[in-house]
Amino acid sequence: MRSIALGSHRAASPRLALRWIRERTSHITDQLDTAYARPGRHWLTDEPEHERALAYLATGTAYQLTLHDDSTRYVLVAYPRGAAS
Repeated sequence: MRSIALGSHRAASPRLALRWIRERTSHITDQLDTAYARPGRHWLTDEPEHERALAYLATGTAYQLTLHDDSTRYVLVAYPRGAAS
C-alpha cells in the first residue's frame, strides 16, 4: 500500500484544526458515491464527536477520521501542537 499526502494545514487552535477536517471531509464526501459518503456525512453533523475531537486535541492527543471507497482510503489527522506527525 502506498500513501500519498493530499494536503496539510497548520491551525492555530484545536477548533481551527477541526474546522479544516470538516472542510476536507465535506470535499471528500462530495466526490464519493452515496454509500461511501454516508459515514463522512454523518460525521459532519455529529456534534458529540466534534467535541470529543476537540477534547483529544486540547489534551495533546491526535484525532483521526478515516473514510474510504473500494480502492482508496482517506485518512484525515489533526495533531496537537508539538506532537510528532
